[in-house]
Amino acid sequence: MLIKKGAEANLYLENWCGKKVIFKSRVSKKYRVPEMDKEIQIQRTRHEPQIMHKAKEAGVPTPIIFLIDLSNATIVMEYIEGKQIKHVLGNLSSEKRENLCQNIGKHIGRLHNNGIVHGDLTTSNMILTPEGKIVFIDFGLSGQSWEIEDRGVDLHLMKRSIASTHFMHLDECFGAVMKGYEMVMGKKMTNKVLEKIGEIERRGRYVSQR
Repeated sequence: MLIKKGAEANLYLENWCGKKVIFKSRVSKKYRVPEMDKEIQIQRTRHEPQIMHKAKEAGVPTPIIFLIDLSNATIVMEYIEGKQIKHVLGNLSSEKRENLCQNIGKHIGRLHNNGIVHGDLTTSNMILTPEGKIVFIDFGLSGQSWEIEDRGVDLHLMKRSIASTHFMHLDECFGAVMKGYEMVMGKKMTNKVLEKIGEIERRGRYVSQR
């Protein structure tokens, strides 16, 4: 059953070997030369599970990978029971919301501290399980980088994601995210990343005013 149609991949919820799983199948791009398109699909299908494994090693929960089918550019992975963070934040008490965002910040810190940038860091790509565990999903745009610019872009996107769905709680939530981030990354690096976020925001305002 198709549950999400994306620009890069489609997600299907299926029953596979007695388990509820997600089939993530990459979409062919008609504007690309067929041979190049196939190579890009294979490369990205191989890359995403590798990054997810590194994230798991860093202490960030991600879905279990059951199968990688390179010929069909498809990944079979664990279906995570729970709710997207974007559907949870507004229904929590201030204290629980702050604790949740702080834990999110710690996870982001663990990714960045291990040279991983998510690439699509939004509250839609984080699942809160019934047990209270935060699971990061959709590493299709992820990569490895130690650059402050890439870390800043990651967290700028996170900030924009909170602003778009929970503007009333933006300062509270993003402040808690950065507090958790600092617990992992330290004050000096966190300040550098915050400076970079500010720079990215100024760039955006400049472009919009032109």
